[in-house]
Order: sequence, then C-alpha cells, then structure tokens
Amino acid sequence: MVKRILAIVFIYLCTSIAWFILGGSVSVRTETQDRKLKSSVGQLWGTIQRQRAPKAYYETVQERKVETAQGNKTTTEIVEEKIIHDLSLDSTDVDVNLQLDYRRKGLLWYSTYRVGFAAKYRIVNATRETRDLFFIFAFPVENAVYDDFHFSVGGKEIGDIQIESGRMKRAVRLAPGQAEEIRVSYKSQGMDQWWYDFGDGVSQVKNFSLRMKTDFDKIDFPQESISPTLKSKSGAGWTLEWKYSNLLSGVQIGMVMPKKLNPGPWVSDVTFTAPISLFLFFFLLFVLTTVQEVKIHPMNYFFIGAAFFSFHLLLAYLVDHVSIHQAFAICSAVSVALVVSYMRLVVNLRFALVEIAVSQLVYLVLFSYTFFFEGYTGLAITILCILTLFIVMQFTGRVDWAEIFRKNTPPAKPDLPPIRRISPPML
Repeated sequence: MVKRILAIVFIYLCTSIAWFILGGSVSVRTETQDRKLKSSVGQLWGTIQRQRAPKAYYETVQERKVETAQGNKTTTEIVEEKIIHDLSLDSTDVDVNLQLDYRRKGLLWYSTYRVGFAAKYRIVNATRETRDLFFIFAFPVENAVYDDFHFSVGGKEIGDIQIESGRMKRAVRLAPGQAEEIRVSYKSQGMDQWWYDFGDGVSQVKNFSLRMKTDFDKIDFPQESISPTLKSKSGAGWTLEWKYSNLLSGVQIGMVMPKKLNPGPWVSDVTFTAPISLFLFFFLLFVLTTVQEVKIHPMNYFFIGAAFFSFHLLLAYLVDHVSIHQAFAICSAVSVALVVSYMRLVVNLRFALVEIAVSQLVYLVLFSYTFFFEGYTGLAITILCILTLFIVMQFTGRVDWAEIFRKNTPPAKPDLPPIRRISPPML
C-alpha cells in the first residue's frame, strides 16, 4: 500500500511540473505577443487619448531698461517684453460619445474605442481695452486621426486652420466685456482609456458641463479621476454628467474601457491551478477504489494524469484559432472521452460512466469553468474542496481503515529453517 501511494504521489508531482512548464510557456508567449502587438494596435487604431482643456490668454508689452557696461561706459537700452496673462474659460460645455470596439491580436483582446467629441467654449474680455485673445486647443494625441473636424468662432466656420505640434492657435479680437463662443468637434479613436484634463496642478473651472454617453454597461473610472455628478442608464450603456459651477480641483475626468476576457492570461491561470483539480480527483479516486476494492494500478493513474494534462495542452494552442468558449468545450470533450474510454477497459463501463465521468466533469471541467467568473474563482474552488472533504468523510465514516490497509498489505513470508547442505558420500 505504501509503495502504491508513493508511486501515485510521484506521478502527481511529475504531472504538476509539466503543468508549471506549460503555464510558464503560455505566460511568456502572451507577454511577448503583448509587447509586439500592443504598439502595432496603437499605431493602427490609436492609444490612450487625453483631451486637455484649451488655454486662453492675452499679451501685453512692457518696456524695461537694460544697462550694459562696456569698459568705463554704461549704456542704457529700452527692451520690450511680452507678458502673457492667462484667462479662465467663462464656460465649458462638452459632449463625448464613446463606442467600444474590441480588437484581437494573438492571445489578447485590446479595448479599443471610437470617440465623438464636441465642445462649446466661451471666452470673455474682462479687461478695459480691446484686445486679441488667443485660444489654444491641443489635440489628445499628436499622431492620431481626427475625422469630421469642425472649428468655428461666433458661429462662423474657420477653414484656414494651422496646426503645429498637435496644437491649434487662433486669435479672437474682443472689445471690453465682449464674449465669444468657440466650437470644436471631431471624431477619433483610441485604446484603453479616455481622459479630459483640466490642466496641471490645481485648476479653477467655471461653469463646466461634460456629458458622456457610452454603449457599454460596465463602466469604471481610473484613479485620480472625478466620479460623475449624475448617472442614468441609457439603452445598453450609460449617460454620465459632470457639472460644476466653480470647481477647484487637481484631478481629472476619465473613463476606463471594459476589458474582454483575454485567452492568454486565462489559460495560464487555469494551467497553474490544474494541480489542485488533479489532487482532488486522485484523492477521491483513491478512496473510492480502496473502499470498493477496485484494483487500480499506479500506471492507470499515470494515463489519467496524462489525459488531464492533454486538456490544458490542447487548450493552450487551440485558443489561437477559435473562441475561448469553443476551445473549452472541445478540450473538455476530448479529455473526458480519453479517460472514460480508458477506464471502461481498466474496470468496467458502469464505473467509467458514473464514478469517473462525474468526478472528471466536476474536478476538471467545472473546476476550470469557474475561471470565467472573475473575482469568484477562489471562493468556488474553496467550496469545491470543502464539498469533496464532506463527501469523502460521509462515505468513509464507518470504514475500518485498519482492516482496509491490512487487506492491502502482502502477508509476511514465514520463517523457514536454514537449508542444510549434505555432502555427497566419499567413494
């Protein structure tokens, strides 16, 4: 019995090592693909977009005396300096429409999106003189695509737009106390996150309103971002609103795109925890066969472990070609068919279909399926372990283990008297 248990433990450890190697190779393959493919997806589709609030300012000229010493003479020169006076936007009204559009490359899904941006800004000349107020609008990403772009001042579309280093600058001449409305709109695309940035440090924001519509239900806000002041369900997505009359804040507005279940990390997690499922299966199989006096050789355990390993090996390379749910169903059917068809030859068909098939469905298929429920996997595995312990304890509560182990211990060989050699008679 002890040798049998040691052989089963050795088979279990070898299978576990194979799983760790497979899980590590999947992780390395996923990380390698991510480094290569994420940049290519960003080039084709776009990266994180951070739309900064526009800046408004006016310039004044101030004369300053500059004295220069040349030998024994000192010359005085009048130098004109430009002084920039920053202005706060009088009001901001922004509409953002986010449409999620996943892209898959290799073993990974990337959360790409389309964004429609439309904003109305109001600037006011609060000085006592007629001035040129400069309006600077910076695009979220310098090397990105902006379709259907419109820019208007006072309701008049501006056609001759000059863009330098991803920024657009326009001078608007206003009389004292005069206000003007500036509109900017475009359509673009990005990946993972979208931000609206008020500016560096603590910024004062007056009469601010931003409405965001999403076509996805799972919304999440990144760190250092403000939660919306209003939130309502809108079809398959949400309508969110940030509205402030006079805000002093160093944080921003952001939205994290929901992530799709990635095949690579998912397969890696399932593979690394596979030894737990095999341990539970081997434990239950050992107890059942010992109590029912069913003869199962350690080599039978070896082939069962190999069939369990085939599930994860096939899954690791099948998810490259079909959806993760289709791959899971195919691998489950293959592994169960291998074990059941083998155990019907080792024991009988009833034992293979009842004890073996049901146990494998629970400890391999259902165990692995819990990884589809992110956040509940650990709890599900814990409950499964407790239920297994309960079933085994109830099944073996009245078993005389001393008698069971005595039956499986080979009888000791009787002590035989020493053999006496008789020499042949001398002729």
